[in-house]
Amino acid sequence: MNQYDVAIIGSGPGGYVAAIRCAQLGMKTAIIEKYATLGGTCLNVGCIPSKALLDSSHHYEDVVKHFEEHGIEIPGEVKVNLEQMIARKQGVVDQTTKGIEFLMNKNNIDVYHGIGSFKDATHINIAKEDGEETIEAKNIIIATGSKPSSLPFIDIDKERVITSTEALKLKEVPKHLIVIGGGVIGLELGQVYKRLGADVTVVEYMDRIIPGMDGALSKELTKVMKKQKVKFNLSHKVKSVERKGDEVIVKADDKKDKEVTIKGDYCLVSVGRKPYTDGLNAEAAGVKLDDRGRVEVNEHLQTNVSNIYAIGDVVKGAMLAHKAEEEGTMVAEILAGQKPHIDYNLIPGVVYTWPEVAAVGKTEEQLKEEGVEYKSGQFPMRALGRARASMDIDGFVKILADKNTDEVLGVHMIGARCADLIAEGVTAMEFRASAEDISRMSHAHPTFAEAVKEAALAATDDRALHV
Repeated sequence: MNQYDVAIIGSGPGGYVAAIRCAQLGMKTAIIEKYATLGGTCLNVGCIPSKALLDSSHHYEDVVKHFEEHGIEIPGEVKVNLEQMIARKQGVVDQTTKGIEFLMNKNNIDVYHGIGSFKDATHINIAKEDGEETIEAKNIIIATGSKPSSLPFIDIDKERVITSTEALKLKEVPKHLIVIGGGVIGLELGQVYKRLGADVTVVEYMDRIIPGMDGALSKELTKVMKKQKVKFNLSHKVKSVERKGDEVIVKADDKKDKEVTIKGDYCLVSVGRKPYTDGLNAEAAGVKLDDRGRVEVNEHLQTNVSNIYAIGDVVKGAMLAHKAEEEGTMVAEILAGQKPHIDYNLIPGVVYTWPEVAAVGKTEEQLKEEGVEYKSGQFPMRALGRARASMDIDGFVKILADKNTDEVLGVHMIGARCADLIAEGVTAMEFRASAEDISRMSHAHPTFAEAVKEAALAATDDRALHV
């Protein structure tokens, strides 16, 4: 029987990063993955493939809508080759997952392909295609991630009623894609197919899209996507989804309890994700799960069984790949006797629509609820020379700062390249910068980052320069 200092169940961003850090710190490490490729949901059917399709569809939209204005003329009809688009996406995925294999080899991490389940607190059974194997580990990290949620009355047939997994490999562009859920996944994939020619209708239970983010971001993204001809049915409670041949019929009650019927040829169910612990046999190790199926952990991500830890989507908190990576690193360093920590308030969130949406820290709604005295500074992207030069004028940057100390409490932005720009907000808040600190830093001109400086100036005695 092979013995290890640490074994990790699951090879998503949390699991494989934990494995690398454990190996770097001198631990004999094993990682167990049920699928043939490493990388988990993120690399195989999540973050990476969805961004590949977002980029491809963005290029197509630029050709159709913007090239002529830039003085670029393309003779003949521009067509979508969806098969090639999907193939390119798969190529990106394959290259990325092979990169994880390389990293496992480089760090001398033993990889097991099969379903890992607890035999007891220190032994893991691995059900492989060619039989079963058991390994022993002093410490075990559960990193089994999450899977798409659904509603109890919806029959996901993976053909016409689909999840994000199937949406990444459709054989045709839908005529009318109905998206149930106005969160990150639904909006991103909805925008992909809208760009490619589908009619898209988003049905959301709450009164706004991206409900977990600052209200100003939600309002602006709704406005922009409506301009892109995406339809929104907000405050609608879906009560049935029925397939008849190639047609999907969605029935929902609006806020006045009036029934609304929406017909399309595809329905994407994107109502969030749920922890994945199927087949883990956690009870054999004595590991407790909460009422939502998550693994219960303390502030050190340690379960009730002292040598077993859990990270990522399978524990409480935002289901984000980078949050899982930070947790994987933290557990590895704890096992090595170090004292790392994570400030969960400073884990940024991003929506990869165009314009991109990104945020870190407290929302304005949260500050009001907590009774914190704050000031707000906002700057529109359209006031930037760089934004006008690239025709990316939608959006703004908003900075929330403590009214008395000027410490930055939240940074919220929507616009071009905000997924990258938000790192400036994270850095500033990690060092407890004031709005004035940011406003006094030189930002290269012309860049989108100037909007961050200007928003900081606006929060500092309302003295933005370019509005």
